[in-house]
Amino acid sequence: MTRLDATTVASLGGQVATPGYDRSAVRPGIVHLGVGGFHRSHQAMYLDRLMRRGQALDWGICGVGVLPGDRRMREVLTAQDGLYTLVLAHPDGFLEGRVIGSIIEYLFAPDDPEAVLERMADPQIRIVSLTVTEGGYNVSPDSGQFDAEEPAVAADLQPGAVPHTVFGLVVEALARRRARGVPAFTVLSCDNVSGNGDVAAHSFTSFADLRDPELGRWVREHVSFPNSMVDRITPGTTDLHRAEVARRLGIEDGWPVIAEPWTQWVVEDRFSLGRPPLEDAGVQLVDDVAPYELMKLRLLNAGHQVLGYLGSLAGSTFIHDVCQDPVFRTFLLGYLADEATPTLQPVPGVDLPAYRADLISRFSNPHIRDTLARLCVESSERVPRFLLPVVRDRLAVGGEVTRAAVVVAGWARWADGVDDLGRPLEMVDPRADALRAAARRAREEPVAFLADRDLFGDLAEDGRFTAVYRQAYASLRDRGARATVQAVLDAALPTR
Repeated sequence: MTRLDATTVASLGGQVATPGYDRSAVRPGIVHLGVGGFHRSHQAMYLDRLMRRGQALDWGICGVGVLPGDRRMREVLTAQDGLYTLVLAHPDGFLEGRVIGSIIEYLFAPDDPEAVLERMADPQIRIVSLTVTEGGYNVSPDSGQFDAEEPAVAADLQPGAVPHTVFGLVVEALARRRARGVPAFTVLSCDNVSGNGDVAAHSFTSFADLRDPELGRWVREHVSFPNSMVDRITPGTTDLHRAEVARRLGIEDGWPVIAEPWTQWVVEDRFSLGRPPLEDAGVQLVDDVAPYELMKLRLLNAGHQVLGYLGSLAGSTFIHDVCQDPVFRTFLLGYLADEATPTLQPVPGVDLPAYRADLISRFSNPHIRDTLARLCVESSERVPRFLLPVVRDRLAVGGEVTRAAVVVAGWARWADGVDDLGRPLEMVDPRADALRAAARRAREEPVAFLADRDLFGDLAEDGRFTAVYRQAYASLRDRGARATVQAVLDAALPTR
């Protein structure tokens, strides 16, 4: 077994694909904040793909850890000279290994914020990209406004403060570039957030306005915030993954990344200071990312929600187990085709029936081992963003909502904390206490779960939806998730 680093990578050619370019010739052009599994399976892979073609050697990535929990990533990537193994798990069990070399530097902001600031202020850096999670933009879910009172943000806004948040770091770097006459970089969000570039623009310009209104105006005028859509299922790395990489590929890698073969990246072509030739690596450069984003949110992301709660109630652990069950698979296909797809805009260049078929294949891949528990994390953020807009659009035109109503009823049952076999279900959610309380009230009055207007709006008052929801909830309690889904397929629940 070979320990992965710059001195050993050339010897791995027989087991995995390795960088064929001279990494010493790569210069940083991108700073990426929040280096996790997804960034390493996705954006860093696309840059590595270009570099293998002899392109983009001036677009190397400087990774930055912002949170204290990023320290271990710093330790692993530093020990491995920025290298790691990306392993694509094919449905037939084949593991396709590839060592990624596009991350050429890693800085840890809690230990040395000045080094991070000066790297972002460097004229070589033309893009600052982000994967800071869906909740990392500090926007109030109630008002939609940037939360200036969040303690870490408030601390960064104090005069002379050493910045620690992504907002403080990025805006201070922009302020230095402005003072030095260096053009502004592009801020590129790669998070799974609707209108992620617009959300990033709102957050960073709001922080800049609070710090200095003149700086805020400059940021608004000079910084581009393109929207993007990102897609690759990338479960968290476990010790089992590390052991499998060692056994199957002969590589000792402290933090490999396991991902599915499928990948998609759609980006609005709005960059303030240039960009690498991403189109040569398979990235779609478009004028408007909204149709692609809507497709992913309402098909893939909502599809995860369709299977997550019902599958968990039925006692499954992994998404592939649920999707391989013909009852749940047929139910999901019905949601995708009959409820979600009619709410989409035309998606240029995408065959939607083929895309839906690909989703079923992707969800059914047993070698990804993506857990239902992961899909159900922060359900109060995901269901309102992914599923409920489909419900509202369908209700507005008198369309079908049966399957979506069953999923919402399944969420209510899941939030009660036990599956159909009486085993406990863990909830990881900022609204966990409120959801548990609402689920308890739903035992006596099912529609009580829909009473939170911040989550559901006036959905509890829509008789078309609540008629199906009530019957689905009763069936879930009396007969369980699988029997309820079968009843839908047998048309034993109301269709309107």
